[in-house]
Amino acid sequence: SDPALLPGVLWLPGRTLHPDYVGDAADTGRHTVPKYRDRVSSPGLMISPKSAGLELTFSKGEKSSYDGYVRALHAFLTPYNDSLQASNVQCPQGHYFEQEGEEKKQSCQFNRSSLGPCSGLEGNEFFGYNEGSPCVIVKMNRIIGLKPLGNPKINCTSRQVENVSLQYYPEYGKIDLMYFPYYGKKTHLQYVQPLVAVKITPSNSTGSSEIVLECKLHGSPNLKNEDERDKFLGRVNFRVQIRD
Repeated sequence: SDPALLPGVLWLPGRTLHPDYVGDAADTGRHTVPKYRDRVSSPGLMISPKSAGLELTFSKGEKSSYDGYVRALHAFLTPYNDSLQASNVQCPQGHYFEQEGEEKKQSCQFNRSSLGPCSGLEGNEFFGYNEGSPCVIVKMNRIIGLKPLGNPKINCTSRQVENVSLQYYPEYGKIDLMYFPYYGKKTHLQYVQPLVAVKITPSNSTGSSEIVLECKLHGSPNLKNEDERDKFLGRVNFRVQIRD
């Protein structure tokens, strides 16, 4: 092969796969969107609270065992406070929010209150950990220019189907198209990515429970969720251990 071609070959993946790549902004300050739209990659999933080994272990009667999780969730959700989101746009649901010619991009509201009992607001300050019915928030990594097709949603399954009830907020684990495309942190200043909260309720309210969950992106043909080389691509696995 021609060695002169190699730098170009090596350069392309870096520009298309980096989650916050903004074209040639670093070189010229002119371009603020990726040049290779057809190469937009598929997003990974992650959870909050994020813990070592993605294992959440706590006892509902021992506040110190889940205090760190609760603090992490409150910190993670602060940008989603309704008071802060009031300055963002109330966008029509089910449509991309395209702003190609705009220098400063507006952002669609995602209100913390839409997460219901997983919002951490009045009456739910402990996100259910104090009741042995914890909330975990699943987020999709930001990728510039991504436009999910279809009706994307995040749904989770338990290895032991009968031992747990799962509730989703927003309903059905829906990810609305209005939060796409994302234009990058240099121009999309108040952007927050959509979230899906999962409330996990073990079927046995007494005793200890160990729940292994896999959450995946569904409903969108251009969002991948099966790649043996990347276990976080469109999916995330985690374990919840609730001690009596």
